[in-house]
Amino acid sequence: MKKVMMGNHALSYGAMLARAQVVSAYPITPQTQVVELLSEMCADGTLEAQFIKVESEHSAMASCIGASVAGARAFTATSSQGLALMHEMLHWAGGGRHPIVMGEVNRAMAPGWSIWTDQNDSLSQRDTGWMQFYCSSNQEVVDTVIQAFKVAETLMIPAMVILDAFALSHTYEVVDVPEQALVDKYLPPFKPAIRLNPADPRAFGGLTGSEHYMELRYKLEKDMEKAPALIEETGREYEKLFGRRLGLIDAYRCDDADFVFVTSGTAGYTARVAVDELRASGVKAGNLRIKVFRPFPYRQVREVLGRVKKAAVLDRNCSYGAGGIFYQEVKSAVYSSPGMPPIFGYIAGLGGRDIMTDSFKEIAAHAASRDRADEEIVWIGVKK
Repeated sequence: MKKVMMGNHALSYGAMLARAQVVSAYPITPQTQVVELLSEMCADGTLEAQFIKVESEHSAMASCIGASVAGARAFTATSSQGLALMHEMLHWAGGGRHPIVMGEVNRAMAPGWSIWTDQNDSLSQRDTGWMQFYCSSNQEVVDTVIQAFKVAETLMIPAMVILDAFALSHTYEVVDVPEQALVDKYLPPFKPAIRLNPADPRAFGGLTGSEHYMELRYKLEKDMEKAPALIEETGREYEKLFGRRLGLIDAYRCDDADFVFVTSGTAGYTARVAVDELRASGVKAGNLRIKVFRPFPYRQVREVLGRVKKAAVLDRNCSYGAGGIFYQEVKSAVYSSPGMPPIFGYIAGLGGRDIMTDSFKEIAAHAASRDRADEEIVWIGVKK
């Protein structure tokens, strides 16, 4: 079935098709329609799930953790200040190995007060033990929610499915809604080996001494290291059923490229148009869109960048005092690896400012004029 829907509703349909059993959320712009539609689905029986109304995002995540401990498939959604309020509970979910899936609509952090997009909210949570999937289309949102549950429940690690505010959340696109029977074939019911059960008492999240704590974190890291291969494996399985490939990266015209943009989110699709226009003018450009940020796809990034002469990372975020976050990660990925190109870092589009094809052409021209980066941050589109 093909359906025209906004990105927020793509999250709702993904949770419905995944047969989420508990939905707990607190509304916040620009995420509100996600849980509005899910509440309607729960009320009219479209989705057989418990919808828990709470007074804050902190409580929403706490409720999802409780549901997951009891053995239920749990989903929530939030954005910006709401995600920041969840921060403590994100550590409880990640460290407690609860495979919750959360829709996260990228919105700039206040102040100044903003409801428009950039990535600082989700990237501020990158060390909490959650996988992070960045989407560029509403189709990708629906598909990724389903895949995220499968990967999360296999590894017992929670996952965020992330999309740009308004540029995707409130934009309507044609989406091929997967058939429920095929989704059920792809994603079996959640049946954890250990759950809250009076007949089989267990302790969850209790006091842990130094003789055990480090091993818990070691196991989380080792299981996170299994995620890249599992994401690619489940992506191939998804493609066999639905005809759409899910993976860690999306490399566009990179095979013969001399110069590559490194992007994420909706800017990745704008970059494709810029690549085509640059190629028409004689520049052999390509675009490497990073779809999964945690775990970071080191091998795939090295494989693509090892074939090019220069790479420019466009960040819609800023780690103040260190520059763009994707830029820092890409530099880390290629450090000490032979044959890697110079990496240039650019920041654009904060607070929802448009990233246009001309922005990418400006980046390409700037990088072409230099042998190596002479600044850690080059700002694109700043009004001086």
